[in-house]
Amino acid sequence: MQKSQISLGLMSGTSGDGVDASIVRTNGINEYELIKDKYFEYDLKIYKDIHNLKEKIHKIEHLDKYKDEIDNLERNITIFHAEIIKQLNTSENIIVGFHGQTIYHNSDEKISRQLGNGRLLHQLTNKNIIFNFRKNDILNGGQGAPLTPVFHHLISMKNKIRLPVCFLNIGGISNITIVKERKNLSKLISKDIGPGNCLIDNWVRKNSNKKFDQDGFLASTGTKNEIIFEQAQELYANRNSKKKKSFDVNDFDISFVRGLNLQDGVATLTDFTASTIAEELSLSLKEFKENSLDVLICGGGRKNKLLLKKIEENIFPNINLKLIDDYNINGDFIESQAFAFLAVRSFQGLPISYPNTTGCKKPCVGGELIKN
Repeated sequence: MQKSQISLGLMSGTSGDGVDASIVRTNGINEYELIKDKYFEYDLKIYKDIHNLKEKIHKIEHLDKYKDEIDNLERNITIFHAEIIKQLNTSENIIVGFHGQTIYHNSDEKISRQLGNGRLLHQLTNKNIIFNFRKNDILNGGQGAPLTPVFHHLISMKNKIRLPVCFLNIGGISNITIVKERKNLSKLISKDIGPGNCLIDNWVRKNSNKKFDQDGFLASTGTKNEIIFEQAQELYANRNSKKKKSFDVNDFDISFVRGLNLQDGVATLTDFTASTIAEELSLSLKEFKENSLDVLICGGGRKNKLLLKKIEENIFPNINLKLIDDYNINGDFIESQAFAFLAVRSFQGLPISYPNTTGCKKPCVGGELIKN
């Protein structure tokens, strides 16, 4: 049996508002204990730089075109992460799982670019750093995402959650993990199922001084535009993306609601997001239609009460939506805890992705280690 190690997971999601940090003790297999969760908000300059850069990068050539801006922001983001590590006053031999800030992800082009310089972080902190988690999966025919399923599996085991169970993470993008068996990780099923918060957040950022729609309040004061909503649904249904296991925020845009006011735009985008999640969720879980099935929701989108209400209105009646927080698990820190867990798996040479989770040809180890 592998001995347990202390690890720190650092995760900055597509909202680009800050870094979730989680310190855990784990053996990378079946032992797991949470020590600390903490959120660190980016300063306004980094936040704006992330979103300004994301607005410019829509294809692979843009990574070269804006190289200087990317390198500069990457350095600032890495320094920010180094400060977090210092503030947390971690032990010398801790393993740091450094996800970085995704700036461009395109599974068709076999590229996933996260801003975060692992070597610089090592120089600044003198810690064991594991980064670039997605590269090896992509080299082995996978789409580089989602990477959290093995951790979702551990959560379901540690908390004795009834199987089968589905985890629904509503971040910038929405993804699911279906856990059917207690032991066999290769039986995990995972994929992205569409937009999460990305469309709503983008619209709110561009049309107000807010970063997101708190509790779905703005959407609740607006009116859905039926014509635009139906056109958007038709466009989405005709997309050639059925085989995709992973999406980037660039795969979705808000141009179809331009011309609407702030509230009606949010209302229409909230309905569209909810209907897409509900349809894809129901399709993905149709084999369980005869039985009651729990779906545990994590990620920032779970706080949007209106979004959840509208998802619930559109799913199969056998699906029970539950907050993962109901199991005494903080739904804000699932991904940072996951990358702490993945860092230890990576350190020990254990697979972090499987054919049914990312589409890779065989179970894949991931992450580059810069050793202390």
